[in-house]
This record gives sequence, structure tokens and C-alpha cells, in this order.
Amino acid sequence: MGPGNSMTRILRIVGAPTSAGAYAPGQELAPAAFRKHGLVRRLELAGLTVRDDGDVEGYRWRPDPARPKAMNLDAVNRAARGVAGKVSAVLADGHDVLVLGGDCTVELGTVAGAVVGEQSVGLIYIDLDVDLNPPEAADGALDWTGVAHLLELEGVESTLSRLGPRWPLLQPSDILFLGADNISDCEAGAIKNRGLEVINLSEVKANRGASVARAAKWAGRFERVLIHVDVDVLAFADFPIAENTRRQAGLTLDELSAILVDLVSLSNWRGLTVTEINPDHAPDEQETFGRLITMLAECLSRQSL
Repeated sequence: MGPGNSMTRILRIVGAPTSAGAYAPGQELAPAAFRKHGLVRRLELAGLTVRDDGDVEGYRWRPDPARPKAMNLDAVNRAARGVAGKVSAVLADGHDVLVLGGDCTVELGTVAGAVVGEQSVGLIYIDLDVDLNPPEAADGALDWTGVAHLLELEGVESTLSRLGPRWPLLQPSDILFLGADNISDCEAGAIKNRGLEVINLSEVKANRGASVARAAKWAGRFERVLIHVDVDVLAFADFPIAENTRRQAGLTLDELSAILVDLVSLSNWRGLTVTEINPDHAPDEQETFGRLITMLAECLSRQSL
């Protein structure tokens, strides 16, 4: 809700139960798991006014030999368009949005919905990957190409890059990567050539406070700030929930929580998209989702203060 608006601030939940852009099934189960384990009730107990706007059309990943470089493109497009419509409506009402993915391509819909209107939009992208690969440079899974589509880099699928009322959906100055650590040569070239701002994982681990302060300062010029969280930014051995099971360094859940508490507290924050959660990877689903839900409640309740 914008400054000066005295209406009750409502957090609206949008589910995107899709793994269409992923490498395998699983993420399509996450929105239902969040609800099953009490997300809405926990948010309400934290003092938030919550409305669940339901799910967009779901899709379970499957092989797509007809499009080996852009698998399940049509399903990715449908899910993103569905998210865009719901996010646009939420923000037009002056409310905030929590989008439950789903794979990373869900963010295309969140951004496409947020850029409707005259407001400037900035995206803080918290992920070990930067997702700057056009399909030809990727491996067929479209969730490794999301930011390339947001920027409409050469070689992207126009049905995804032109989801919203303008294209590219974002300019390079509208994106900040936070926690990145897995950057291909192709992506490194795009970062350099486009002047994209990156706060690497090593910087965050060395000085989290300074990294978050830098991100907050960067975000200050936008009227709407969105936050994207791919949970593979978490060290898998410490918190096994992400789609990607690689055993490499990442943030702890406590570190991610501390980052989100500060960023969601920004006065211009409007939306959080959480992606790449695979319930089947949780050793104990109830315990794992309990911790995730507690983290979200603690972060999001700061915005209601």
C-alpha cells in the first residue's frame, strides 16, 4: 500500500503450482504444502491481515522432446500470465503480494503484473544463479532463463519476454542480484555488458549487514520493490528443500531470514516471490515447512508495523 493510504494493509497470497520450467517434478506441490502446514493461520497470528487468492493453473513437469531448448514453453507461459493477472489486481488494490512458486519462471508473472501502471519497479533477485541464459545457451529448463527473458536478451522466447504491457519488462538498472555464486561465462558476459549490479554470496557471507544496506540503498529509488527468493540460495546440506540438490556453500535459513526481515521492511516493498521449493526433498515435511512458515511470518509481519 502506498504511503499515506489509511486502508488496512492486506497481504494477498497467490499460488503458482507449476514445475513446467524446472528439471523435474516437485515444485508444483509447494503451494499446497504451505497451506497444509498452516501458512495463513501463522501469518494471521503474526498480526497480518491475509487473503488467499488461490492458485493459477498448475502443471507437473514432463519431458518435452518437441522443444528441447525451451521445454514446456506453453505451460510456463500460461502460469506466468495467470500470476501476472493476479499480481496486477492485488497491487491495483493497494495491497501486498506473496507468490508461492513453483519454479523460477513464476517471477516473470510477478514482474509482468507489477509493471502495469506508472510506478517504477525494482527487483532484488536472491538466488545462487542469475538465470541470464537465453534458451540456446541453457539446457532446456526455462527456469535458468528467467532474467534473460525479463531483460529480453537476444535469443529469448518472445511469448515470455513480452508478457506485460512493456518490453523489456525490466531494464538492467532495475535488477540487483543478491547471493549469486553460480555464474556461467555467458552470464558473466551479460552482467559486464549490461552493467548489472551483483552482490555475490561471498560478500553476503563476509558482511551481511553491509550487503543488505547496499541493496536497500539501491532499492530506494523505486516506487515498487519486488523480492525474488530461490531457496537454492540455502546450503542444501543445512536445509534440504530446494529443487537443486547440489552440495555447495549457501546461506543458512537464519541468514536468509535476517536478510528478508530488513528488505521486506522497506517502505516501498510490495511483493515477495518464493520459488524452487520441493516438498519431496524435506526429511520431515512438517518440521521443514514449519520453519519456512515461521521465517515468512517473522519477515512479513515487519511490514505491518
